[in-house]
Amino acid sequence: MKKKLKVAITGGIGSGKSSVCEIINSKGYPVIYADDISKEILSTDKSVQDKIVTEFGKESFHNNLPNTKYLAEKVFSDPQKINRINSILHPPTIEKIKNSMEEKLSKSEMVFIEAALIYEAEMEDMFDYIIVVASPAETRIIRSINSKKIDRSEVLRRINSQLPEEKKKKLADFVIENNGSMEELKSKTNFVLSVLDALRK
Repeated sequence: MKKKLKVAITGGIGSGKSSVCEIINSKGYPVIYADDISKEILSTDKSVQDKIVTEFGKESFHNNLPNTKYLAEKVFSDPQKINRINSILHPPTIEKIKNSMEEKLSKSEMVFIEAALIYEAEMEDMFDYIIVVASPAETRIIRSINSKKIDRSEVLRRINSQLPEEKKKKLADFVIENNGSMEELKSKTNFVLSVLDALRK
């Protein structure tokens, strides 16, 4: 019987994780997005909201919805505050990811989890393999400015708050270099999928 696999997809801001996830999803494999789970918890979990208000003030929410602009300005500028918000959000997020992975694996042979902070949140042990999506620094900056509608200084601040890409690459089981066309990215991603499928035997 083939082994079922839990695979994490990570990489810095603007690296192209989402594109890799779309390719994997188009092949019929389920992808869980840690960021979506985290946002859902932030928007619906009253105990999490209370902790964040205590820590960062009432401006953190408007009508029970996270004031993302305020939180980004208040939190991303300060490494200690990043650690603090992560310590509130990560435990319930990780719990939900674990439950979601088990649910997906009841119907699929492999499940993929897209999360920017696999290493920062010390989540490595939850997965059989980790894929890092890497891209040249300037490309990542331009992509992030265009897709997230934030300025260069904000992108650099977020890049600096994450583990350096070179470190992530050294820790990863697979590295997908996103430095060419979409066709090349598809080809590289499909190759990694075929290797993962072979590793299940």
